[in-house]
Amino acid sequence: MFALAGLFILGLSLTGARQQAEDQREHGKPPEGYAAYLTSGDFVEAVFENWESEFLQMGCYVVFTIWFLQRGSSESKDPDSDAAVDEDPRDHRNDPDAPWPVRRGGLALRLYQHSLSSALLGLFVLSLALHAWGGARAYSEEQEEHGDRAVSVPAYVTTSRFWEEAFQNWQSEFLSIGMLLVLSIRLRDRGSPESKPVHAAHAATGS
Repeated sequence: MFALAGLFILGLSLTGARQQAEDQREHGKPPEGYAAYLTSGDFVEAVFENWESEFLQMGCYVVFTIWFLQRGSSESKDPDSDAAVDEDPRDHRNDPDAPWPVRRGGLALRLYQHSLSSALLGLFVLSLALHAWGGARAYSEEQEEHGDRAVSVPAYVTTSRFWEEAFQNWQSEFLSIGMLLVLSIRLRDRGSPESKPVHAAHAATGS
């Protein structure tokens, strides 16, 4: 997955640099080159406006599945039985194979037992900030080309352009995970941990 992500980022950078060079030639400017594109607002914005939606969706998914259940979905806890993920970790503090925050307890355990959602939502905030920074740079360049003033990052965040960029990605991410939850009730993929066994009843919940 990381190799594919790197491959697609490379593809994005190469095609984005080519598109930027074509735009610059159309405006009578010399192309800035590939290295300059990698630090441009256009590239930073293109990458992180997508990353933010992914981390937001995954963070919310982790948190929502704590309380919300979907009978029949392979992605849900079974409402009719106790789930191992709901066990009190303090009952395992003497297990030598348990992670050290579990064995230590206290504040370390309180932070660790919400570390996955915290990490994902923290990455969302970081990606959102970089999206805003890159978008402000790209937007300012366009403004200056038309004789207008550059904008600051806080000013850019208040523009409809910033939120249009965010919402066009957010809506697709939540739609896709919602479809996975619902489609996994009746559809199967043999061998996939994201699917119920092919022979499982539609009402069976969890993988």
